[in-house]
Amino acid sequence: MAKAKSAFVCTECGAEYRKWQGQCTGCGEWNTLSEVRLTPARPGASSGAGRSGYAGGVSSREVVDLSAVDLTEVPRFSSTFGEFDRVLGGGLVPGSAVLLGGNPGAGKSTLLLQTACKLAQSKQALYVTGEESLSQVAMRAHRLQLPTQGLKMLAETSVETILGVAERERPAVLIIDSIQTMHLEDIASAPGGVAQVRESAAALTRFAKQTNTVLLLVGHVTKDGTLAGPKVLEHMIDASLLLEGGADSRFRTLRGQKNRFGAVNELGVFAMLEHGLKEVKNPSAIFLSRSEEQSPGSLVMVVWEGTRPILVEVQALLDESALGNPRRVAVGLDHNRLAMLLAVLHRHGGLFTGDQDVFLNVVGGVKVLETSADLAVLLAVVSSLQARPLPKELVVFGEVGLAGEIRPVPSGQERIVEAAKHGFTRAIVPKSNAPKQAPKGMEVIAVTKLSEALEAL
Repeated sequence: MAKAKSAFVCTECGAEYRKWQGQCTGCGEWNTLSEVRLTPARPGASSGAGRSGYAGGVSSREVVDLSAVDLTEVPRFSSTFGEFDRVLGGGLVPGSAVLLGGNPGAGKSTLLLQTACKLAQSKQALYVTGEESLSQVAMRAHRLQLPTQGLKMLAETSVETILGVAERERPAVLIIDSIQTMHLEDIASAPGGVAQVRESAAALTRFAKQTNTVLLLVGHVTKDGTLAGPKVLEHMIDASLLLEGGADSRFRTLRGQKNRFGAVNELGVFAMLEHGLKEVKNPSAIFLSRSEEQSPGSLVMVVWEGTRPILVEVQALLDESALGNPRRVAVGLDHNRLAMLLAVLHRHGGLFTGDQDVFLNVVGGVKVLETSADLAVLLAVVSSLQARPLPKELVVFGEVGLAGEIRPVPSGQERIVEAAKHGFTRAIVPKSNAPKQAPKGMEVIAVTKLSEALEAL
């Protein structure tokens, strides 16, 4: 009997080593190597069997000039959710592999079950569940009042069996819930391990590429919000999406982290209702649910998410600190950038916050990743520091440099138009983003320095 061999694989980058070591030399992370068993190849089996055509159709192994490649766009079809299609880049692409991650209870299975039931009315769809029984899935579909006719179901965790059924059924959409429960018979490790997740995803992705099947994988996340399993899993698939939202909020945001067929910074917004997830086509109206009485430290800013502007409210609270090192807490914004902006405010605005605890929050659970929120953050801080409410009809955006200058941001004209649509009558924007003719009923104040913005208040 042949001796079982083993290797050590990094869970972050997928690098393999013959023996254990504390640090992975591939990515530099510590304590990320885990042992996996290597199964010897079966007698007579080819090392490349079944692996040809991994990135598309069966390869002819011929070199092709780049200018001779067919540029015909791959036809997409809708997922039946406009917000889902937006994040995907316009819809589902045949032969693509999409990984959907999220915290427990975020609504991953609900979203895909709704998608599968609606797609099954016009296309062949196969839903494979490895975590729930068929009766549990049927009960959820009945509770959500979904059309159940036409959707093929399979409760299985063996990848070989799933591929055999998929080869026979030839669905247009194959949903795997979840990839952490799948296993291959040839891999000795337990389901959810590095080797099982990597090889199972590779086998399913290879099938999707060769048969032009849309593969939708559900992935678990760790306690720090990253996708569980080896990092190489995210390199295999074409799109990685993250569904975010806590139990204390009925709203869910779907954000693309990787997308080979579209932009990665698109944001889709859903509301979790009694009958499942419902798409929110006008997110600004939700994030602007403000109180009638204006309080200090509250201000509306315009952020750009993918291909559309969204109006969100930022709130700042400053309180005299009893600590030698005052606290700096930012929810929805970069903590380091907040510290930098407070230094700019002191140096170029003449306002000292070194003895104040600073708390910052973006309402609605939105995570702002761009620098257009700089000016709004500083004005909200000033409003809280001076206990002076800002006008409710005021909207602000602009990037703040270390020299106190106000820099322009992309799509400034569209941001102003979006603010005018929602009834805002005053805007403080960078001078380069100011339109030649302001929207009707709106006063646009163009500024070039932080001191000018403070005077405009």
